[in-house]
Amino acid sequence: MNRRMLLATGIASSVGAATLSGCASPTVDDYAAEKPVLDLKTYFNGMIDAWGVFTDRNGKVVKRFTVEMKCTWQGKQGTLDEDFVYSDGTQEKRIWQMTDLGNGAYSGTAGDVVGVAQGQARGNAFNWRYTLALPVEGTVLNVQMDDWMYLMNDRVMLNKTRMTKLGIHLGDVTLSFTRRA
Repeated sequence: MNRRMLLATGIASSVGAATLSGCASPTVDDYAAEKPVLDLKTYFNGMIDAWGVFTDRNGKVVKRFTVEMKCTWQGKQGTLDEDFVYSDGTQEKRIWQMTDLGNGAYSGTAGDVVGVAQGQARGNAFNWRYTLALPVEGTVLNVQMDDWMYLMNDRVMLNKTRMTKLGIHLGDVTLSFTRRA
C-alpha cells in the first residue's frame, strides 16, 4: 500500500513540475545559438519601415499602423526616431535614446516611456521591457510592455509585444520591420 501511495505521489509531483515548467517564460538565452546574430547597432542604423497591428486580448485587430524609423548610432549611443501613422489617421512620434551597455545589454528612454527601458540581445533575439504611458479615451494608462524582436535576415525583423496592466493581459502588438536597401 505504501508503495502505491509513493508511486502516486511521485507521479503527481512529476506532472505538477512539468506543468509549472511549461509556464516558464522564454529568456534571450534560449536564442543564443540562433542565426543570423542580431547586432542592434547595425540593424537599427539607417531607414527602416514597419507595418503592424494592435490586437486586443481576444486577438481582434483594433488598429493597424505603419512606422518610418530614422536610426543612427554614434559609439554606444543610438537614436531611433519613429513616426507612426495609424489606420484611423492619427499620428504619433516616439524618439528612443538608447545606450549599448555591453554584453548584449541595452537601456533606453523615450518621452512616453516611464523610467528606463531595459533590454538584452542574444543570438537572433532581443527582449525589451518597459512601461509605456499610453493615452486611452482621455486618460493615460501606464502599461507594461514585454517586447520580443527576432532577426530573420539582414533586412527583416519580426516583433511581438505583450501589453499588460497589473498582470492583466490587455493585448499584443505585432510588427514587421524592413531595412531599406
